Parts: sequence; structure tokens; C-alpha cells
Amino acid sequence: MLLTALREEVWQANLELVRRGLAIFTFGNASGISREDGLVAIKPSGVPYETMRPEDLVVTTLDGRVVEGDLRPSSDLATHLVLYRAFGAIGGVVHTHARYSTAWAQAGREIPCLGTTHADTFYGPVPVTPPLEAAQIEGAYEENTGLAIVECFRGLDPTEMQAALVAGHGPFCWGKSAADAAHNAVLLEEVARMAWLALALNPGAPPISSALLNKHFRRKHGPGATYGQK
Repeated sequence: MLLTALREEVWQANLELVRRGLAIFTFGNASGISREDGLVAIKPSGVPYETMRPEDLVVTTLDGRVVEGDLRPSSDLATHLVLYRAFGAIGGVVHTHARYSTAWAQAGREIPCLGTTHADTFYGPVPVTPPLEAAQIEGAYEENTGLAIVECFRGLDPTEMQAALVAGHGPFCWGKSAADAAHNAVLLEEVARMAWLALALNPGAPPISSALLNKHFRRKHGPGATYGQK
């Protein structure tokens, strides 16, 4: 069986979505990539999490050709592949329909950075893509979804903003690995909920200052990070 260790990690990342309440029924998917092999392992389409096993994951090339697996890959495979091709530093991608982050996507609104919990993980407001046009939806829909995210990231560093909202659809997150991508999806849902609550209490709540954003993000990320142990 190909990519045994990666399959295990991607399987666990998918289960993490369920454990954290980010996926119901068969919604959502996680994948991981072996850059050395140029292969991606992804959740099979429509398979319940409670019966899925590592050997059920589908392995494909970066152009979507299935090289191992008897099941069909996630319908969002093409979106994952666009992100892997465009963002060379990432090792995992997660898509969910989690309640609060999806609500922001359905509203077509970026998630503003209102506090330090957000700034600890996401360097600024979480962007939202423009709505896809009819031709994009009727054509290569999943690929165009990925391309919309990539276009949205012109001028943004995908290693500092590891999430995007697809308008009318939901969030995609990524990270150094499938586990890291799932971790970021959990944190995105938390800050989405916090932002919704903060704006319910004070609709005029402003974003935090750039000084506070920089302080909190740089404490945990980059060469000068001081959070945690060496």
C-alpha cells in the first residue's frame, strides 16, 4: 500500500474534524501530500467517517489521476490539487462546512481580526473569495473554486494566512501537514464564532491595531517566535 504513514495522518485529520464538531454525516474532507512522491492522499467521496479506514483513502497524482484506491476521491479533490500546485510550502488541506466559518462565507464577508486569539494564528482578516460566475460553476467548478482562492491570495502569504472562505460555500484551510491543516480549521471555527459574538455585542467593534496583530502573530510564528519551548 502506498504512503502508509501519510494515509494514517490524513485519516486522523479527517477524524479530527468529527471529534471537533466540524463535520457531520459525510461533509468535509482532508488531504495530505507527499512532495517527494508527487502524490496526494484524500478522503473518499461520501464515505461515513465512522466506517472509513486508512486503506480507504484515495491516492492521486497532482493532475488528479488515481494511482491507488477502489473508491472515488472527494468531489473537492480538484480544489485541493490547485492549492497544492499554487502553494508549494503546504502539506495538507482541509475543507469543512463548520457552522460559524461557513456562515461568514455564506454572508460573503471576511472574518475581521478583532482580537488576539485570531492574531495568534491568522495574520489579518481571513479573506473571502468573490462569488463564482455561472460559467465557472457550470465548467470545471471544483478547479475554479481553487483558482478563486489563489486569485484571492495575490499579495497575501499563504503561510501566514492559512485559510480562506469561498463565497457561498465554506472554508478551506491548509498547513504544513494534514494534521496542521485540521488544527487550523478548528481555530478558524473558533475565531469565526468569537467574531460573530463580538459584532453581535458591538456592531462597531474595530479590528485590533497592527501593533497588536504583529506582536501576537510574531510571538508564535517565524524565526523570532518566543511562544512554547525550544
